[in-house]
Amino acid sequence: MAFKLKSEFPHGELPLNVFKSGQMRVQRPVVNAAKCAWCGSCHLFCPTGCLIDKDGHFEANLDYCKGCGICAQVCPVQAIAMVREEY
Repeated sequence: MAFKLKSEFPHGELPLNVFKSGQMRVQRPVVNAAKCAWCGSCHLFCPTGCLIDKDGHFEANLDYCKGCGICAQVCPVQAIAMVREEY
């Protein structure tokens, strides 16, 4: 179920993730799937909610990830590394 954001648009409500905002980041998270403990800390603390379960580990949806690095900071097993984005 998508969260809804009240708006003044004629449609009434828009989903929060309607705008793909990942193009503005300067770094991105890279998950080492072998190290991931699947604890969900990254998912819990991600301000955009872009981390998704990917067959036993979490991975960022780069369409919405802003590259803040919070996921890497809260990972208890250091399974997430932030790497510079190359455009």
